[in-house]
Amino acid sequence: MPRIFNLLGGIMPNQLKKEALIIKKTTAWTMFLNFILLVMKLIAGIFGKSTALISDAVNSAGDVGTAFFVMITGKMSRKDNDDDHQYGHEKYESMVSVFLGVALIITVIEIAKSAIKTIYDYFALGVPIEKPTILALFAAVLTIVIKEGMYQFTKVASKKANSPSLNAMAWDHRSDEFSAFGVVIGIGGAMLGIVVLEPIASLVICVLILKVAIKIIKVGISQVVDQAADVETIEEIKNVVSSQEGVLALDDLKTRIFGAKLYVDIEIAVDSELSLKLAHEIAEKVHDEIEAKIENVKHCMVHVNPAGHSH
Repeated sequence: MPRIFNLLGGIMPNQLKKEALIIKKTTAWTMFLNFILLVMKLIAGIFGKSTALISDAVNSAGDVGTAFFVMITGKMSRKDNDDDHQYGHEKYESMVSVFLGVALIITVIEIAKSAIKTIYDYFALGVPIEKPTILALFAAVLTIVIKEGMYQFTKVASKKANSPSLNAMAWDHRSDEFSAFGVVIGIGGAMLGIVVLEPIASLVICVLILKVAIKIIKVGISQVVDQAADVETIEEIKNVVSSQEGVLALDDLKTRIFGAKLYVDIEIAVDSELSLKLAHEIAEKVHDEIEAKIENVKHCMVHVNPAGHSH
């Protein structure tokens, strides 16, 4: 997504407000739809005799709270720089994405515990698994359709707002979709007489959700610990610098991911006979081009060395 920059470098406040508004609208819709799903799954689970669907309703309740949390931190992370946070507040969102990943792992553990207990009770203790009805199956299928729509909508919004927490929430929707798919398999199998298929399907789905959770946590942590930009971005920066008139060499290049944004520190070599004014103009051109052409760069610092005297 194109970024808007001010003359001193960095993203314009209006752009940050626009991103905060996208996060607010997306999370508000998410809370509303998850509440609808909560009520639907709870009613269908009780009257449709599906314990898996009731458990999934509890997960939807957690999703409502998570969406509210993302809304608050999305607003906080888009606040302007202040005296206490001179580099901005973007890391709030990265920490939230880690939290969402951990929340997914907790969900996996609870689902797995319930499924394992059901399987054990069925085979070891002879506890029967109640056969669900068509109502539960219909609710589970409808959940898949709604969650896929929520995933697509939130994924697009995460790109528009450049929001790691919205991206994590999108994958949370997809993991809920996996869970609902497991419920469909289990309920369908139970209706055909294979009642133990429901908890077995839940365990398989747990593995898929766990994989998503680990990916979300890894991305969030990399944004908190100032990890360097990827190889492709580094090459893009080098190409921009080398194409600027007056730049004789790129002496040094450092990058660090700050939340969803990127800081760039560069040392360039110019003709040692140039005046300070001309050397500054070259550095300013490099600065402006990097912030304009490299996605998500919040600020670029350019240091000028006389050719042959880098340090």
